[in-house]
Amino acid sequence: PVGRVIRAIHLDELPQLFNILKGEMSVVGPRPERQIIADQYTEEIPEFVLRLKVKAGLTGYAQVNGGYSLKPEEKIIYDMEYIERQSIALDLRCLLKTVHIVFSHEGAR
Repeated sequence: PVGRVIRAIHLDELPQLFNILKGEMSVVGPRPERQIIADQYTEEIPEFVLRLKVKAGLTGYAQVNGGYSLKPEEKIIYDMEYIERQSIALDLRCLLKTVHIVFSHEGAR
């Protein structure tokens, strides 16, 4: 029950804020994957490794356009589109959509 509440209010993302402050992550960028999953995706989708061209982000283009419901093949399309079109305007759009998702609890499933 406690874990459900922590996840629902996105408190589990707090450690990533420290990574951003240390310069290890960006606010917006492709979401990091656990190494075992990244290895599996890279084996199945060789382009998956191209996501490493930019720092991982607390939120990302793929997350605000489908998040957990996206298949890896779809996620890489959004991530590559973000990398190619990276701009302050796109980052702001991602941040605004993230705020909406957090407060509407759309992404807390």
